[in-house]
Amino acid sequence: MLARQRQELILEEIRRTGAVQVHALVVRLGVSDMTIRRDLDVLAKRGLVEKVYGGATTAVGRANREPGFEGKSVRSLPQKEAISAYAAALIRPGTAIGISAGTTTSTFARFLDTVPELTVVTNSIRVADVLRAGGRPDRTVVLTGGVRTLSDALVGPVAVRALRSLHLDMVFLSVHGMAEGPGFTTPNINESETDRALIEAGRKLVVIADHTKWGVVGISTVAALEEADVLITDDGLPADAVTVLRERVGELVVAQALPEVEELAEAEA
Repeated sequence: MLARQRQELILEEIRRTGAVQVHALVVRLGVSDMTIRRDLDVLAKRGLVEKVYGGATTAVGRANREPGFEGKSVRSLPQKEAISAYAAALIRPGTAIGISAGTTTSTFARFLDTVPELTVVTNSIRVADVLRAGGRPDRTVVLTGGVRTLSDALVGPVAVRALRSLHLDMVFLSVHGMAEGPGFTTPNINESETDRALIEAGRKLVVIADHTKWGVVGISTVAALEEADVLITDDGLPADAVTVLRERVGELVVAQALPEVEELAEAEA
């Protein structure tokens, strides 16, 4: 198979699923690891894909375009793991928390198994599935209901009405982008309204977002930077962004990537 044919097949798969992994392409196309990585380099230089460790995802789109969940979930995974560990440490046993939809919050949900007597309200089907899989009998999981989006978020008037009747100790928010002017944003207007209702239900807002979200602006603002009581991000954040965020958010926490996850990322890169 010619290189151009391989690259067209790779691009078609990424457009269909949102992401590809190098080892899966090696098996499917019957070529070496290095050949696949060269193909991904070519596609990335053309702006058609975005390389991540172990594979590639769809290229970042415009303000109103949201990448698929599977594509987003493999981006910045070591950073998401580190952010999630820090965020989970903020939760006291017996509290009621809200968790928004998103790949970072889906990762975060896996870190909650050690917190006893927890009540979680979420509009994310994936977050709810992770929490239910944990099997803790002392955990209560409340799924808001609503209209399902492509990213498995439940949005719309049903979700908003449910959230406005609740009172939560903390809300953990995942965002599509964050920037000095627009604040925390999303490419989905319906999801933005639901996220705002979730924020209003909580006494404390914790935003969890890796450094790649800085400078990204979605079509709709969810919250101003000043509304975040805590923002947990990672050490890839540019120095100028750190300066802005320290002045604007209540508390900025910069997490170090977990060593074992970072080593795995380097091995697969």
